[in-house]
Amino acid sequence: MRIRDNNKEQLVKEKAIALIVTGGLEGFSMNKLAKACGISVATLYIYYKDRDDLIINIASESGKLFSDALIRDFDPDASFEDGLRVQWKNRYRFMKEHPLLNMFFDQLRSSSYQEKFLAGFLTEFKQLMGKFMHNVIARGEIELVSFETYWSVAFSPLYALIRFDNEGKSLDGKPFKLTDDVLWETFRLVVKALKK
Repeated sequence: MRIRDNNKEQLVKEKAIALIVTGGLEGFSMNKLAKACGISVATLYIYYKDRDDLIINIASESGKLFSDALIRDFDPDASFEDGLRVQWKNRYRFMKEHPLLNMFFDQLRSSSYQEKFLAGFLTEFKQLMGKFMHNVIARGEIELVSFETYWSVAFSPLYALIRFDNEGKSLDGKPFKLTDDVLWETFRLVVKALKK
């Protein structure tokens, strides 16, 4: 029986994410992955039973990394503005440090893996955010709105800015680099839109 090699397993994960980001889930195969890693296909099956097992394991591990990043220094008893600021900082930091993972998550969100991906890592985050939202609503800091409305106003602007930054251009094709000034100006407008 062959022994697992942690370095090789890490290489497999990194190459899998890169291949999925560049070619999509539809174009991803164990054969392509083995070739990209410079290993035999049989070696992949030491680590994963099949393609689905590989993707789900990588999604679960990466999702846990993301969840841990989201709750870093987050206090569910904080004021609305302070709590949301920590969320923006954490999300922005994670996406800058792990740009491929962010694009990998986008692939998963629009696939049949979405439910398994989301169910596996958001438990603690949902509990903290639920408490945070309960607190800010109880204190009368924001209006009671649907989750979808809140999320769209609270985080979509951040994700749009990060996407422009990753692409290096804005919607009109002009060069774009996200600066702290632009980030926090946008944050200020988001807070203004959501606060009572």
